[in-house]
Amino acid sequence: MQIGKIPETVLKRSVLKKIKVRRPEVIVHAGVGEDCAVLGPTEDAIVLSTDPITGTSKDIGKLAFHITANDIASSGAELVGMLITVIFPPESSEEELQMIMEELTALAEKYEVEILGGHTEVSAAVNQTLISVTGVGKAAKGKIVTTGGLRAGQELVVTKWIGLEGSSILAKEKEEILQEQLPNEIIETAKRFDEKLSVVPDSKVAMEIGASAMHDVTEGGIFGALWEMAAASGVGLTVDLKKIPLRQETVEICEVFDINPYMLISSGSLLIGTNYGYQLVQELERAGIHAAVIGYATEGNDRIVINGEERRYLEPPKTDELFRALRF
Repeated sequence: MQIGKIPETVLKRSVLKKIKVRRPEVIVHAGVGEDCAVLGPTEDAIVLSTDPITGTSKDIGKLAFHITANDIASSGAELVGMLITVIFPPESSEEELQMIMEELTALAEKYEVEILGGHTEVSAAVNQTLISVTGVGKAAKGKIVTTGGLRAGQELVVTKWIGLEGSSILAKEKEEILQEQLPNEIIETAKRFDEKLSVVPDSKVAMEIGASAMHDVTEGGIFGALWEMAAASGVGLTVDLKKIPLRQETVEICEVFDINPYMLISSGSLLIGTNYGYQLVQELERAGIHAAVIGYATEGNDRIVINGEERRYLEPPKTDELFRALRF
């Protein structure tokens, strides 16, 4: 494709034609020449979130959808629609655009989300495809959950396993390096971790049982998410490292690249602060979602991780371990 805006013919056949979901809240839908989507009046609070995908160029439509959907779900809201910007490097093909749209629209149909519009362009300013998504959600005004809602004495629950997203990306991006040291079964299993990246079902269960704080575990891994929740809430933490759920495939992939799995991007895991930790774990398990109570919030500002007899203090999040591994 040539540098500049995607031609109208390509936009119609490879983007607009694929959009199927139409939400009743939307008055003006995506279309040629429409720079704005319009949502009708609602008594609900409007929840917004935006995120780019920069760590990989593979399956970015799927990753972009889940990251934004997870942000909205972590607030206790229902995702209504998405605005999507895709910037391609020169020499990209229309087939790449179609593939991204197929990933996005398949998930949009699954979760009943409308693609509200966006922008598609080819630019020499990027050397790999860049996608950025803004999510628009709604929630009853008294039902919003924030990252900063954690209170001392409440329990901390983590869903699924940490490191799923990072493991899947590395299994795809660094497959040849991993094949030199790991069985193929481990690599193939890790690739499929991208099937577990949604926390929308996790958040629904948490809202039913009672959650005062929720935060999806993304860049910076579980250590970063714990720090951010504690900092936003003005509390301390005591966390048992051995209780944090972690897949063996993630452990082995991280060993190959000498990276810390607790600081690896972890979409698919939801960190929840609640008064009902063990009850919540039971309900999540009944819904087919693995979960564990990993610690509790405390008075003060000490954020402590215990590993047997060892105690360490959490630090503010640093660059995600994924980016260090991708330099191999």
